[in-house]
Amino acid sequence: MSLFAIGDLHLPGGQEKPMSVFGPQWDRHFLRISESWREQVRPEDTVLIPGDISWAMQAEQAREDLEAIGKLPGRKVLIRGNHDYWWGGISRVREMMPEGMYALQQDAMDLGDCTVCGTRGWMIPTGETPLEEQDLKIYRRELGRLDMALDQAKKTGDKPVIVMLHYPPLLRNQTESGFTQRMEEAGVRLCVYGHLHGAGIAAAFNGEKGGVRYMLASCDSLQFQVRKIVLDQF
Repeated sequence: MSLFAIGDLHLPGGQEKPMSVFGPQWDRHFLRISESWREQVRPEDTVLIPGDISWAMQAEQAREDLEAIGKLPGRKVLIRGNHDYWWGGISRVREMMPEGMYALQQDAMDLGDCTVCGTRGWMIPTGETPLEEQDLKIYRRELGRLDMALDQAKKTGDKPVIVMLHYPPLLRNQTESGFTQRMEEAGVRLCVYGHLHGAGIAAAFNGEKGGVRYMLASCDSLQFQVRKIVLDQF
């Protein structure tokens, strides 16, 4: 099995939502992603998708987008992004998944050679911009959900652990958060995240910190090409 990642697919969800309004680089973006996907991914491979899957507001509106992803090769493992408003109760979400697609929510999945676990994450506090009370409440809740996901990962045995978050757990100018602390303590090998686009990509942290490797996988940061993950390099 080979492992790949690409996030923030932003499929239309039954809406007139052309992504080209965010710049010409988004023109026919899913076609380009699909071409790259079919060229690289085999049926026995796994693709990690760290959130922002569909613009749909309701579950049924997302079904067509999920089916489009499901037709691509390989096993797909998804987490929720901040724009996935269609993502309600996890039981309902899992019922909607086409064959070979799996939704994670504060839990873990044994991939054989490694284990992947995850949750959505949230904005991180910085010295200059502490979080407002409501955001701090969500931040702490997501830390607890990461704890639960890491606990589930431990139960799969002694193998490399990959964490998927949607929000970045750190930035180039802010290299620590509750998320990074927990991953370091748990001995996580790799964290794959998304959320950052356009000019925001320059703020991303791609590299190693505290023994954990961090990788931004929003599709425009990858030039709309699925990226292969080689765990031996991390």
